[in-house]
Amino acid sequence: MYKDIYKTIKSYNNIVIARHVGVDPDAMASSMALRDSIKLTFPDKNVYAIGNGTVKLTFMGPLDKGIDFDQINDILLIVVDTPDKRRVDMEDLTHYEKSIKIDHHPFVEKFCDIEVIDDEKSSASEMIYDLICSTPLKMNKRICEAIFAGVVGDTNRFLFNNSKPETFSVIADMIRDYGINITKVYYNLYKRPLSEVKFFGYMADNIETTDNGVGYIIVKNDTLTSYNVDSATAGNLINEFNNIGELLVWLSATEDVKNGFIRVSARSRGPIINKVLEKHGGGGHALASGAKVKTFEDVEKLIKDLDNLCKEYSESSDE
Repeated sequence: MYKDIYKTIKSYNNIVIARHVGVDPDAMASSMALRDSIKLTFPDKNVYAIGNGTVKLTFMGPLDKGIDFDQINDILLIVVDTPDKRRVDMEDLTHYEKSIKIDHHPFVEKFCDIEVIDDEKSSASEMIYDLICSTPLKMNKRICEAIFAGVVGDTNRFLFNNSKPETFSVIADMIRDYGINITKVYYNLYKRPLSEVKFFGYMADNIETTDNGVGYIIVKNDTLTSYNVDSATAGNLINEFNNIGELLVWLSATEDVKNGFIRVSARSRGPIINKVLEKHGGGGHALASGAKVKTFEDVEKLIKDLDNLCKEYSESSDE
């Protein structure tokens, strides 16, 4: 299938690469690495990585902005790290001649002409590495460092059980063959302004727990303003709570006044949470999912459903 993708890429001069809304390291890395690999292989092609960015991930390179796609014909669309159409970070998916999806989430829906889905992979970034290595697409150190950042982000520094032997082989190959600077990548991924460190202290001080092991942090807009952080910050910090012994599931619910929703980011130590998040309009991986809900009453319903899930899990688990 990767060879079919390469043939399709080779046949188009105009290529747009998109990924999911609420960009994270893997979404950014997979789109940027693929863009830069195609441009390195085919310097005359017009290749654009699009979507809303975040200051934290600018070290991977600049996104492509201000492009009038209505003036460009024969465009190939490649969507990475996105299981369903509604989560693609672009307004219109209809005027592309052909489309490709490369994703590691559990299947939700088919919306591209060619789809490669492997939910056993650690990340979309690892899939992009496989694509490059399986075809004449070219690689360099910068592309490898982006891929490494994506893998690190989606495995939470290899703490999640999506870190397979093949994942570590990929990292070893990139260190050996391209001399990637893992210390630099880790610094760029995890450096924080002082305001964010103080906000993390607020989150730790205000986490609430349910009887069955759900930890939750509700953050309203006035709190974000007082700490001078944005609505995505709480979701980005939720992984830092993965060592609390009393919790099976933990989440943040953060008010996003600008976009008119509440951003939920949830993680699990065992209970399969993505089906519960799908019930509330979200989804994701079995142990790491998210959703956007309308009201804090919706958040309370979600927490209740997760609490029931944890109760069932505890009653049925031998661990």
